Amino acid sequence: MVVNPSKLCCVRIGPRSNADCTTVCMSSDDNIMSVDELRYLGMYIVRSRVFKFSLDKAKKSFYWAANSVVGTIGRIASEEVTLQIMDSKCIPMLLYGLEACPLLKSDRSTLDFAIDRFFMKLIQTSSINIVRNCQSFPNFELPSVRWEKSVAKFEQKLLNSQNLFCKL
Repeated sequence: MVVNPSKLCCVRIGPRSNADCTTVCMSSDDNIMSVDELRYLGMYIVRSRVFKFSLDKAKKSFYWAANSVVGTIGRIASEEVTLQIMDSKCIPMLLYGLEACPLLKSDRSTLDFAIDRFFMKLIQTSSINIVRNCQSFPNFELPSVRWEKSVAKFEQKLLNSQNLFCKL
C-alpha cells in the first residue's frame, strides 16, 4: 500500500497526552508528524487526556454561513424566513457528525451559545430572556436538544443494524 507521508500525522490521547512524542519513522525514511489536532472525516480530534473533539471549526463555519445569510437577505426577509434558512443551511454545519461524538455539557453549552448569539444579532437585543422567548415561539430547538435526539436516533440505528460489530 502506498502511503502519502505528508497526509499522515499522529495525536496523543490519554494520561500522557501532554508528553512529547518521539518521531515515528516509516520504512521509506519519512517521518510522521505529531500534532495537537487532526481532521478525520470532517471532525477535528484534539490532543487530550480523554477522547475529545474540537468544535471551533464547526462554530466558525456556522458563523460564516449565518453571517452570509444575514448579509445577503439583510432586513429584507422576515425573521421567520431567516430562521428557516438558518435552520436548513447553517445549523447542519454546526452539528455535522456530532451524533457519533461524546460531548461534554460545556460543549453542548457552546453550541447553544452560538445560536443565542445569532438570535441576539437577528432580533437586535442583548437580553437572553428575550432570546429564549423568541426561540420558544417558532418551536425552535437548541443544538443541544437536537444533538440528544440525533444521538438517540444514531444509537437506535446501531442497535437495529444487522452488522454484529455495530451491535456491540
